[in-house]
Amino acid sequence: MFKVTDEEFEGMVERGIDSLPDHFLDELENVVFLVEYEPREDQLYEDEIGDEEVLNNMMGLYEGVSMYDRAEGYGIFGTLPDTITIFKRAHEYRCESFEQMEEEVRKTIVHEVGHYFGMDEDQISDMGYE
Repeated sequence: MFKVTDEEFEGMVERGIDSLPDHFLDELENVVFLVEYEPREDQLYEDEIGDEEVLNNMMGLYEGVSMYDRAEGYGIFGTLPDTITIFKRAHEYRCESFEQMEEEVRKTIVHEVGHYFGMDEDQISDMGYE
């Protein structure tokens, strides 16, 4: 386990977002990146609430309508933004150094952006971003 300040973690997330290739950044529309310590109850399945293993391993979460699933007219009535949330707790639990955490944050961002573009877990895992 490796602890960092909230500011250090937020900096890792900012650098992770900045590391995305421009052609991916240019395609991100109506999406917000958030940083939270751990998932809220409404972000977990009912049987996961209070499950330490889930909380210690849930690195990020994409919530929204993927680019692949957006129908014509999406956003015409001011659709709320999709969210990609990066969770500090799981990163601290799984990492043992600043450098390792920085890399894991970057991988988590790539993983969740993959969901934004409509990729499923298998496709993302095949690319090495489990």
